[in-house]
Amino acid sequence: MTTSKSKQRKPRILITGAAGATAQRVIERLRKSCSLVAVDAREQVPLGDDIPSYCIDLNHRTLEDLFRRYKFDSVIHLGRIRSSQMSRMRRYNANVLGTQKLLDLSQKYGVRRVVVLSTYHVYGAMAYNPALITESAPLKSAGLSADLIDSVELENLASIYLWRYPELNISILRPCNIVGPSVRNTMGKLLSSPLAPVMAGFSPMMQFIHIDDMADAIVLASKKPTRGIFNVAPNDWVAYQRALEFCGCTRIPIPSIPPVLPRVILRALGLQRFPAYLMDFFKYPVVIDGRAFEKEFGFTPERSLTEIFRFYRDNKKDL
Repeated sequence: MTTSKSKQRKPRILITGAAGATAQRVIERLRKSCSLVAVDAREQVPLGDDIPSYCIDLNHRTLEDLFRRYKFDSVIHLGRIRSSQMSRMRRYNANVLGTQKLLDLSQKYGVRRVVVLSTYHVYGAMAYNPALITESAPLKSAGLSADLIDSVELENLASIYLWRYPELNISILRPCNIVGPSVRNTMGKLLSSPLAPVMAGFSPMMQFIHIDDMADAIVLASKKPTRGIFNVAPNDWVAYQRALEFCGCTRIPIPSIPPVLPRVILRALGLQRFPAYLMDFFKYPVVIDGRAFEKEFGFTPERSLTEIFRFYRDNKKDL
């Protein structure tokens, strides 16, 4: 006989990277229906009395104390550290070794659902990319940029656990450019800038997903234990220079060769710079196919490109 108490038990979910804008939105969507615990290696995030929050490195032994104490049903791993945030060695320890520790503990303590947030950058940007990249395409970024090696290794590690431990029900999500309110990644900063650089002679096709749609996608994935790797992107794209135009940015053409020249020029002009590891993404298109995720999880982005660009255009002075 099932007791009323067991019926009312909320799923217990660990969310990493809790200080990030995407994680904040995921937490807001799940806080009423789930029992959440938030973790971030950078800072302790105040989330109210109903959500315990911890500042913990994923490699620290106290992480196991959380697994032992809370007996998580699911893990939503949003704590991937971007290249600009740490030195290469610290980033590798956080992204790769920290993820391994997290997955080991998930397997040890009987977690039944793991969602890992990756990035479309793992595909790499090059002139001969296919027009529409599916999840079966090779991950070429590790051969192109040392700063993306840890992102590729994080994915490879999660893929190994996906097949070795099917009971974890791991889904790896590769989103396109996440943009919108409170997003402070490279693309968000470029779209919000009054003056934005472009590579002279280049305007690659790009995809953008609103941060609220991305949060919805993560929540959908967390509720359906489907194993696999999924691109997350709308079935829509636009040339980079057109996107800047729609956002009300004045485009500043910058020569692309030699490779060090764009960074020198942008630094001298005091403009938002392209990170070295993303330079090729502003030259060559990387358009991903998100139909598998849409079909499997019933996902449809609600915010159009027009709405995304309107936000940046209308709020240009406030960003």
